[in-house]
Amino acid sequence: MLTDTKTSGSFTKQSFPVTGMSCASCASSVESMLKSSKGVKDAAVNYANQTAWAEFNPTETNSFELQKAIRSIGYDIIVNVEDPAKAQEEIQFKQYQEIKSRTIWASILSLPVFIIGMFFIHLPYGNWISMILTAPVLFWFGRNFFINAWGQAKHGRANMDTLVALSTGIAFIFSVFNTLNPEFWLSRGVEPHVYFEASAVVISFISLGKLLEEKAKSKTSSAIKKLMGLQPKTVRLLIDGQEKEIAISAVEKGNTILIRPGEKIPVDGRVTSGDSYVDESMITGEPIAVHKQKDDQVFAGTINQKGSFQFKAEKVGSDTFLAHIIKMVQQAQGSKAPVQKLVDKIAGIFVPIVIIISILTFITWMLLGGENAFTHALLTSVTVLVIACPCALGLATPTAIMVGVGKGAENNILIKDAESLELAHQVNVIILDKTGTITAGKPKVTAQEWNTNTTNKEELEKILYSLEIQSEHPLAEAVISNLKENKIQGVNLESFESITARGVTGSYEGTAYYAGNKSLMDEHSIQMDSDLNAKATTFQKKANTVIYFSNTQNVLAVIAIADQVKPSSKIAIKKLLDMNIEVIMLTGDNNQTAAAVAEEVGIKQYQAEVLPSDKADFIKELQQKGKVVAMVGDGINDSHALAQADISIAMGHGSDIAMDVAKMTLITSDLQSIPKALKLSKQTVQTIHQNLFWAFIYNLIGIPLAAGVLYAYNGFLLDPMIAGAAMALSSVSVVSNSLRLKATKL
Repeated sequence: MLTDTKTSGSFTKQSFPVTGMSCASCASSVESMLKSSKGVKDAAVNYANQTAWAEFNPTETNSFELQKAIRSIGYDIIVNVEDPAKAQEEIQFKQYQEIKSRTIWASILSLPVFIIGMFFIHLPYGNWISMILTAPVLFWFGRNFFINAWGQAKHGRANMDTLVALSTGIAFIFSVFNTLNPEFWLSRGVEPHVYFEASAVVISFISLGKLLEEKAKSKTSSAIKKLMGLQPKTVRLLIDGQEKEIAISAVEKGNTILIRPGEKIPVDGRVTSGDSYVDESMITGEPIAVHKQKDDQVFAGTINQKGSFQFKAEKVGSDTFLAHIIKMVQQAQGSKAPVQKLVDKIAGIFVPIVIIISILTFITWMLLGGENAFTHALLTSVTVLVIACPCALGLATPTAIMVGVGKGAENNILIKDAESLELAHQVNVIILDKTGTITAGKPKVTAQEWNTNTTNKEELEKILYSLEIQSEHPLAEAVISNLKENKIQGVNLESFESITARGVTGSYEGTAYYAGNKSLMDEHSIQMDSDLNAKATTFQKKANTVIYFSNTQNVLAVIAIADQVKPSSKIAIKKLLDMNIEVIMLTGDNNQTAAAVAEEVGIKQYQAEVLPSDKADFIKELQQKGKVVAMVGDGINDSHALAQADISIAMGHGSDIAMDVAKMTLITSDLQSIPKALKLSKQTVQTIHQNLFWAFIYNLIGIPLAAGVLYAYNGFLLDPMIAGAAMALSSVSVVSNSLRLKATKL
């Protein structure tokens, strides 16, 4: 969480963690309140990471006045605490625990009410028991629905909370009246039916949906925390030849920092002495560590391998490359306008219509109802409101999503965000990272060719093994792994030397041997026959890295090493292309390697040597053209692009940060799960639409009958018992339809 205060001229720009926001409209309310506060020049709210910033004149207002303004509309900002990010995390955790507790207790109390209302309606004192159990469900455990509905009403808006509060509130009041004064209806020949079970069950089900949303939301900032965790908390400075350990926050430009084997690099800088290999996969995504020597740049968050070196700090704090990645991820997470829920859109129209129908029903009966006008007016108008109780409507989306998420898990697709499941079927462009996504993400020996004159190959393999096992070069592990598979063991070398940026050398039984790149061979004037040379050229054309093994006179073998394409990648990409989805590969690797991989898997569009910010910018350009973009990646370097994409998919074996940012994770490394995920999304959305259809058909038929449209023709008034049964039936039909998803094949 990045929070800071900056002063420019007479204005101060300050950022604050925000608590209490549960939707995009909440963020809009907080932002508009900040902007309208006295002395504020400008303000913005980032819903994704729950932060706000305001630029204000400190002579006219201060952070406490802004906090007071935000609290007046039911939210809060955290000011004047030592660690605001920690305070916000504690508050969010407390809120989640409260919602969890309310949902559990609401469900416990609702169960006996449901059983009485459905199966034991004539139980002695059943209505009284139901009333006592339902009251706390509505007005304590479900109080937020009423508070939020009132907040929406004050701004002239209505959403699902409004529908829940209105229908459950009216049903409860009507049921209480019928329980306390059943004679009012009995004297008029009407059964005093109660709707306690509808009120309690609706609150419990929709509370469960809110709990799942809150749980997903509480995880959104974990990616930022893990990115920040890439920086060590302390660093070792060299001052006048003496080591001194200080906090990373105290590092200044120009400080000389010592890095030992296996340590994370704390800030950006330039090597002044020593050399090593540094894992820069967080920047490039490439698995092979990069050799660093004097005057080479190093970046915060990257990991040193086996060597030691010193470097001079050039960028510290919020100026480092890692800090920019964190900032870009935050901005990308907050810049996407969340898709407003279809049910909320429908509720915004449905609620006013139901209220108008109820009022018109009451007025019509009062004018035309004859001697029982008031009785019929009251009964029918209330029945209209009760029958609109959103049982089926409230279940339509969450039941389909729940079954869809379960179906995804069965097929190795973990779905963290219901919104992504709803949106995935609209994807028309998929961006694929190369390393670890299309390829295996680990260099392996793909081929080797030995000199035809070699007679003692097994002994030479042992010598090669002994050389490579002492090498610091990242590719040495691929050679060692390959030799181990062939049961090769080492020998005792008489000498060993690592030659910077070229390879290694060692002697065995008086003969010197070399393993390294072409420069090492040329440096020692080592000869290579034409067949081996042709093989090495062929390997390089296929974007393989070539290791040469020789004695003092001749090259004995050439070994090709590459990050291999996964067997399933080509099949998965063909399936995506057959679905008329554009597939593009973006990679930080060189153009030759990118071209070879793209050709092998059938991708026509690709870009090489791409930085993390370039990937996100590329996605943004596609989005501006109206494309719905899915990004598939596995590394820290993909986190910004994953946050920017409409749908983000991480490979399960990838970095924790990529999986935290992504809304979907593939447990398997098989890309064929992606077409399955898109198909699952399409089927889930179809099910949601079918559910909403059934929910509204019920209302379309039930509301006019409840209003008494048939009374003038045949004297029919909807029996509240039938209304209750129809309500239950509509819910059963919605749940049953959702369960059909389980049987579908992906």
